[in-house]
Amino acid sequence: MVRHGESTWNNLGLIQGHADGPVLTERGRAQSLEVAHRLPVGVVEAIYASDLERAQETATFVGAALGLRVDTHNALRERCFGALEGRPLSDLDPAHSGIRDERVIDATARPEGGESLDDLYGRVGTFLEWLGDQPHAGDVVLVTHGGTIRALRAYCAGEPMLDSTWGEVPNGSVWNVRQPAIVHATNG
Repeated sequence: MVRHGESTWNNLGLIQGHADGPVLTERGRAQSLEVAHRLPVGVVEAIYASDLERAQETATFVGAALGLRVDTHNALRERCFGALEGRPLSDLDPAHSGIRDERVIDATARPEGGESLDDLYGRVGTFLEWLGDQPHAGDVVLVTHGGTIRALRAYCAGEPMLDSTWGEVPNGSVWNVRQPAIVHATNG
């Protein structure tokens, strides 16, 4: 799993969610290029990416480096923050996010018009089950978002969102997950 490079809204400290206005900064493009060249050519068989622009930009670098087409899937989007999207990160309190001190304390909390962490978990779980049914023999790269990566990791570990850790997932970072019972084609 690859988190997209730094976006304009990351740089400004704004809540992104499903907003499609944020694009990669110069630093974000450099992070994306660096990640693309770290991934193993010939081992990766498929690339799936969120349909949001910041992830698509990162996936373009990955696809070019690996010589592979990028398939988009809206299930890989970031958690929807509804009315809070575009507002400062400081507006996202535990009552809306369900997160305090890097731990999920309420997986059902949701911002107005947004998703709960349980909603995100269900969405990525459905995607992983679908992915596990695809005929991939090699590794698969998912280019996505920080919250989505956290939910994917919890799902692959068989952990519920409640009480799961919500540690840092830096822009341009790579996360390996192996869960043969769910995702038959990842490498960890």
